[in-house]
Amino acid sequence: MSSIDESLRSIAERVKSHSSTMATEEAVKTAVVLPFLRALGYDVFDPSEVVPEFTADAVGKKGEKVDYAIKVDGDIRILIECKPISVSLEKKHLDQLYRYFSVTNAKFAILTNGRTFNFYTDLEATNKLDTRPFFVFDITDFNVGILSELRKFEKGAFDVSAILATAERLKYTSGVKQVIAKLIEEPSEEFVRIVSSGVYEGRMTAQVREMFTGVVRTAFREVIMDTVKNRLSSALADTEQVIEKIDEPAEDEPDVVTTDEEREGYMIVKAIVRDTISAKRVVMRDQKSYCGILIDNNNRKPLARLWFNRSVKYIGLFDGESEERLIVDSLDKIYDYADRLRATAKVYAE
Repeated sequence: MSSIDESLRSIAERVKSHSSTMATEEAVKTAVVLPFLRALGYDVFDPSEVVPEFTADAVGKKGEKVDYAIKVDGDIRILIECKPISVSLEKKHLDQLYRYFSVTNAKFAILTNGRTFNFYTDLEATNKLDTRPFFVFDITDFNVGILSELRKFEKGAFDVSAILATAERLKYTSGVKQVIAKLIEEPSEEFVRIVSSGVYEGRMTAQVREMFTGVVRTAFREVIMDTVKNRLSSALADTEQVIEKIDEPAEDEPDVVTTDEEREGYMIVKAIVRDTISAKRVVMRDQKSYCGILIDNNNRKPLARLWFNRSVKYIGLFDGESEERLIVDSLDKIYDYADRLRATAKVYAE
């Protein structure tokens, strides 16, 4: 584990456990911001590198300061403004950073409340701080992708060009994610009209629109849940394949035993596709790891696989480029994939 990873995890645990004590800016600076800068390789005890309470006469406001200015190779490159952890970061908190950014050589500005870190630059107009951050992260919920972006700000690797190369993509990706998140919870009238137009041909009355707003919200969430579930299914399946290879029975152990559940699953699949292909062509061939359902008893014509010899059961489908395993928590779940099974059978029937 890298030093920056370890340091961020330590800061994250501190914020989770002691956020109630970070009610002031000073507390946030001491407990979070300074350790964060140290994690990035900056010497927080060197005032020529990490300048606290930075002022610039050109700003024109007497006594106005920025909490920290970070120098790289002698030039100011990052400005930092801190707020108490209870404060929700908003555009109004950018005022000082906005003024200082335009009169210094700073290329990046960070606004933080100790938990959320907002990174800004001048993508829209040179030397004029954007009002929308290009990178946002919660220190209590960072991941590999966030760590990758933060590494670009390390003292030893600091490269303005490298950061700006991905800043625009990050900015708009973040913006789109926020729009999607809002649409999930509060689908706009326009969005509801666009989505419903493909499934509803009647007049869009206020009552119908209200009904479809709820439908769209539910469908949106289910699409996300199904995507996560399918990815989880694939991950679990891959893990269990490895376990199967480790625990595979020795050659002198009993032959394959077909269970009642496998037979019933086979009969369900056979019944589903009987109108698409002759039932006589649908054959079960059981294996140690799974129960195969083939067309013409041919391994090159797989219709489905029943992965029932495990704690989490799957059905393997072949209507794509490769087998896709999906969780089946009951035999009735097989009927949910009837159309896909028929589509595969149709290929062999032609």
